[in-house]
Amino acid sequence: MPAKPLQGVRVLDLSRILAGPWCTQQLADLGAEVIKIERPDQGDDTRHWGPPWLKNSQEAAYYLSCNRGKKSVAMDIASEEGQQTLLALLDHCDVLVENFKVGGLKKYGLDYASLKEKKPELIYCSITGFGQDGPYAQRAGYDFMIQGMGGLMSLTGLPDDQPGGGPVKVGVAFADVFTGLYASNAILAALFQRQQSSLGTHIDLSLLDVQVGVLANQGLNYLTSGQVPQRLGNAHPNIVPYQAFATADGYMILAVGNDSQFQRFCLEIGCPELAEDQRFVSNQQRVAHREQLLPLLEPPLQERSTAQWLEDLEKIGVPCGPINNLEEVFQDPQVKHRGMELELPHPQAGKVKLISNPIRFDGEALNSTSAPPLLGEHTQEVLKELLNRE
Repeated sequence: MPAKPLQGVRVLDLSRILAGPWCTQQLADLGAEVIKIERPDQGDDTRHWGPPWLKNSQEAAYYLSCNRGKKSVAMDIASEEGQQTLLALLDHCDVLVENFKVGGLKKYGLDYASLKEKKPELIYCSITGFGQDGPYAQRAGYDFMIQGMGGLMSLTGLPDDQPGGGPVKVGVAFADVFTGLYASNAILAALFQRQQSSLGTHIDLSLLDVQVGVLANQGLNYLTSGQVPQRLGNAHPNIVPYQAFATADGYMILAVGNDSQFQRFCLEIGCPELAEDQRFVSNQQRVAHREQLLPLLEPPLQERSTAQWLEDLEKIGVPCGPINNLEEVFQDPQVKHRGMELELPHPQAGKVKLISNPIRFDGEALNSTSAPPLLGEHTQEVLKELLNRE
C-alpha cells in the first residue's frame, strides 16, 4: 500500500478506558504513530476488565477492542522524572490526547495553558464527561449515565405502558464511541488548520455534548414541534412501516422508506387495497394512522419464514433484513467478504482476532498491522529512538 494518510504524525496518548483510546486507535489505523503512556504495573484500566481474556494472556477483550497499532510506554507521570520524560517526548509529537478530570494535569505542568507556551503548534485534545467549563465541569462522566442524561434512554426501549417497558441503554458504549470518533475528526481538522496557521489548538470534547449532538432527527423532532419524543420500541418516529415484525419462525426488520416501496410491499403480502386506503396512501398518513395499520400487517407477515420473506422482498426492492446475533454477524457472507474480522500476530497469544476499521482507501481497509501492545512493550524502543536513552 502507499503511505497512509497520517504517516509522519506522532500522537502522545494520555487517555484510557474507551473514548480517548477509540480516538487514538482511529489515528493509528490512519497511519499516525501513537505512543500510549500507561501507569507502570497497572496500565489502562480496561486491561483488567475481563473476562473474557485473550488466550494465554491477561489482556481483556475490552482493552483489545480499542488499542490496536499503538506503542505502550510505562511511565509514572506523577513523578518529576516521569514529567520531564513526558515533556521531552512531547517535543517530538504533534498531538496530545488526554481524558483526565478538568484541571487534573495542571499540577504536573501538562495542562494546555502550560504546554502552549512551550509548544504553540501543539494540538491538544481533552475528552471529559461534561467539558472544560459549566456547572458540571468537575463531575466525572461515564457512558451509561451520559446516555441517560443526554436523552438517549428516553428514546430507547418499549413504551412505559407495555410489558417490559421503560428506559434501556444501547448495548455498546454509544457516547464513548461517538466521542472518540468526533475527537479523531476534530484532530484531523486541527492538523489541516495548522498547515495554514502553523498554530495548534485546544480541542474540548464532552461526552454529554456529543450525546446531545447525535440525537439527530429525534432532537430536531423535539425542537421543531415542541413535543417530547417517546420510546417506541423498534418502531420509527417518522417512517411507517419501519420496525421489527414477527414471521413464521422468528423476526425480521422491515424498512419501507417511501410510498412506491409500500405499494409493492402491499401487493407482495396479498393486501393491495392497503396501498389505496387513504389512511395509508402516503408516509405522512401512515405515521398518523400507525395504530390502525400495524395490526393489518402482522397476520400476513406471519405466514412465511424470515428467510422466505428476505428472499421475496429483496426481489421487489423492499428493504428488509434479519436480526442477527454476533455469531451470525461474523458468519454473514457480506461481513466476511468485506474482511471485518481481522487477525494480527500477538506476542503472547500467537494471534488475536480484532474488528477491522471500516474505512477503505482505494479498496484497502486502513488497519494498523500491530496488535494492541503489552503493558510497557515499547518503553525502551521509544525512549531510545526519540530521546537517545538506553
